[in-house]
Amino acid sequence: MELKMKIKKLRPDVKLPTYALEGDAGMDIFSDEDVIIKSGEKHIFKTGFALEIPEGYVSLIWDKGSLSVKCLKVLGGVFDHNYRGEYMIGLINLGKEDYHFEKGHKIAQMLIQPIISAELEEVEGLSETVRGEGRHGSTGK
Repeated sequence: MELKMKIKKLRPDVKLPTYALEGDAGMDIFSDEDVIIKSGEKHIFKTGFALEIPEGYVSLIWDKGSLSVKCLKVLGGVFDHNYRGEYMIGLINLGKEDYHFEKGHKIAQMLIQPIISAELEEVEGLSETVRGEGRHGSTGK
């Protein structure tokens, strides 16, 4: 499925999001600045672009796999269809080493997803399942 969206460069030399390979779920997002994130610190990256997402869709920002194994994690990232400002992406360095991002480095990936709105109905009880209220590890190792 293909969806056309408008994107605006906020600075002339910005590297716009792209799919690395045909059929990828997420577009790579690139840093618009040169930054060192020290161990235990966070940084909000400027990306230099704004999007016009069609109503009924949302932009979700996720970790890059190659960065997450180095303990660089995205700090949330839900952009609704009516947001028109610059995409700013928060990363935290949970690793023991400082990490240097140069301008143009991949920092995250963006997935465009349809929105399904839920109508919540308050009830006295929920249906029973095999798992029930079992939490972490409840299904074994």
